[in-house]
Amino acid sequence: MVNAKSENLKEVEINNPSPFMYQNIGYLANGIKSINTIDKNGNEMKLENSPKLEMRITRKNGKKYILLFDTVIVENDTLKGARSRLMQNLRREIPLNDIEKIEIQDSGKVYKYKENKK
Repeated sequence: MVNAKSENLKEVEINNPSPFMYQNIGYLANGIKSINTIDKNGNEMKLENSPKLEMRITRKNGKKYILLFDTVIVENDTLKGARSRLMQNLRREIPLNDIEKIEIQDSGKVYKYKENKK
């Protein structure tokens, strides 16, 4: 996540899977292409970024939070990211030294990136 900083954010657009809304969703994403991870069996694997990935953060006090992986950035000593695509002002900031564990999961949602916006 070395390049996941606010100055590296890029505008992206995804489909809106809601049957009641026909407009695509636009937001700023971190531009990470993939991340090297370790699966639950201890095997190393490369995970390609997608708008359906979520990052589950467990804090040292046991509280868990979900952030949208492609919105997560690191600024100074803080991990920052969005909690919702539809309500984009719902964001969370977590000090790095307060993080016990980070897990990445496929949310199963049907989000897909659209062609790059100009």
